[in-house]
Amino acid sequence: MASPARPSPLPLPDTAAGREGLETLLARPAEAVVGLDFDGTLAPIVADPDRAGAHPDAVPALAQLAPLVRSVAVITGRPAEKAVLLGGFADEPGLGHLTVLGHYGAQRWDAATGQLHTPETPPGLAAARAELPAVLADAGDPPGLWTEDKGQAFAVHTRRAEDPEGAFATLRGPLAALAERHGLHLEPGRLVLEIRPRGIDKGVALIHYVQETDARAVLYAGDDLGDLAAYEAVDRLRGEGVPGLLVCSGDEVPELASRADLVVPGPGQVAALLAALAETIRRTR
Repeated sequence: MASPARPSPLPLPDTAAGREGLETLLARPAEAVVGLDFDGTLAPIVADPDRAGAHPDAVPALAQLAPLVRSVAVITGRPAEKAVLLGGFADEPGLGHLTVLGHYGAQRWDAATGQLHTPETPPGLAAARAELPAVLADAGDPPGLWTEDKGQAFAVHTRRAEDPEGAFATLRGPLAALAERHGLHLEPGRLVLEIRPRGIDKGVALIHYVQETDARAVLYAGDDLGDLAAYEAVDRLRGEGVPGLLVCSGDEVPELASRADLVVPGPGQVAALLAALAETIRRTR
């Protein structure tokens, strides 16, 4: 494991609810779940998703924090095995308390066992995937598009298009119609449009995981529109007496940043926050 950098001071959330969530996590870390998005939160956003990788400080920070809390869950739309590979999670022996919930919780990898559980392909997804080339052609097939097959979902990225925002706007309607025809859900993100089964999102995954682990405090960090469902889940848990802390990685998505208790500049500062949490917990035990 790489030598971790000296932790930054632990930042204070802007909201009373966030401060309560942080105080509870620090007071009873063994009862807390830390939930984290992958792309944009643990890993910088890059033009080619297959070339993404965890920030250099992320895995060392996770290795410090994971043994001190009930569990750390990486919740991502990617296949779990892809997030494990790109994150380097299987190579770090200090991550025994880490679970990766891929495909928004439909797929699962546990570091403690190394086992991967994969569901069957959802109905309608294969038909929608087969129809996608015709839909893109009808929309003018903007140059530079890149389609990512996630197994349990697929996504069209416009980041490398000649006009990324224009291509995104052009394709949003046709892809929404494609999803509707096949009983699926369209999830827009930062220059990406993903089609996946309905009833599966990061909020559902987070609620189920908190219930499974019987956690009494939760932190969730994300960066994009797909993380709004997890934010709503934390709000629901707060209403049920489970304090929570909402962290936003970056401020490029105002809908998310405006709801966060704490906004940090990006994956490097998310890693610094995790390391500072671990240091504070060790110091106060």
